[in-house]
Amino acid sequence: MLSFQGLNMRPCSTVMHLLLRCMRGCCRHSRMPRRLRRPLSYIKLIFKSLYFNSLTNSEVVFDSILEPVFWMVEVVTRWFGMVFVFLVVALTSSVIFIAYYCLLPLVLQTYSPGWIMWHICYGHWIIVMIAFHYYKATSTPPGYPPKMKTDVPFVSVCKKCIIPKPARSHHCGICKTCILKMDHHCPWLNNCVGHYNHRYFFSFCLFLTLGCMYCSISGRNLFIDAYNAIDHFRHMEAEKQGVPVTGIGLLIGIAPSEGVAGKLLQVLQEVSQPPYTNKDRMFHKSIIYMWVLTSTVSVALGALTLWHAILITRGETSIERHINNKETNRLAKRGKVYRNPFSYGKLNNWKVFFGVEKRSHWLTRIFLPSGHTPYGDGLTWDIYPLKKDMMPV
Repeated sequence: MLSFQGLNMRPCSTVMHLLLRCMRGCCRHSRMPRRLRRPLSYIKLIFKSLYFNSLTNSEVVFDSILEPVFWMVEVVTRWFGMVFVFLVVALTSSVIFIAYYCLLPLVLQTYSPGWIMWHICYGHWIIVMIAFHYYKATSTPPGYPPKMKTDVPFVSVCKKCIIPKPARSHHCGICKTCILKMDHHCPWLNNCVGHYNHRYFFSFCLFLTLGCMYCSISGRNLFIDAYNAIDHFRHMEAEKQGVPVTGIGLLIGIAPSEGVAGKLLQVLQEVSQPPYTNKDRMFHKSIIYMWVLTSTVSVALGALTLWHAILITRGETSIERHINNKETNRLAKRGKVYRNPFSYGKLNNWKVFFGVEKRSHWLTRIFLPSGHTPYGDGLTWDIYPLKKDMMPV
């Protein structure tokens, strides 16, 4: 078996050796700038990885070929992280400004005192929750495994960090380090989502979705009116032709025809209408912009929030979802059933995630700003068969 694979790898190894000799000769005979030496060494390492041993297969070769693409994505995400954060802050601030400048005056003029109190309280509560959780999600470190040797049990050793990896830890190529209970790297936060800021990330998505749905539903009639107003005045400007010359007879006492009189009456009605100012145009465009943006975000972000809610109910992260699916399929071929060791039951998974330790925490730690730390240290985890009810609340 090994000899057969060795025969198949000889042509590949010969080609790779020739390529490396050519690259080595170019480096010796030409003075390469320092900026090009590091990428060239990186390319050499990729070529060497293609014939590392006799166990090389198509998946290893494919991953090695796509490695520069992954590297480029990581670099772009790392450099444009602050741009994504600026976009989130700018778009959210623009919607809040339109809500204060356009919607709030209309609410105060048209709604009853009860509805006014509802809109003011709900709107400001949503703004506070969105701002708090976004700030905490971006500024809170996700959690990192210890760099020094400790007595903490680990399941493997990171091939890039060369440090022990505790359970549920994974390496982030963008942050260049391992993350405790890593879910994913979020470019909109410019931060990894891990053990210590996972709750902030999910709460931000949840409350931003609720806020966008609130603006979309509340501003629906205003959006329809603004769209119709812009469309109406656009047609009026296109069809406006002035006073016909044949209608001059009405001004000097000559009896004009009925058609001419009707056209003149229509022109006089248009002149008597209030002018469509730039302020009105900006008002209507702002309403349309706010409604389209909040409706789009509520659908897209709502789907993402629902997906993460399903993962939390199952007691797994986005990365663990793929790992658990592979394990389920692998054990299913052997006639066995895979069970997630980090799932404590649907309700208990939510208690652990939000840190609910008593009944009042359902209010104070979910629907009010709370900076409490999550359950556990992210290094060790209680396995399901050992402790069924994590927090009996």
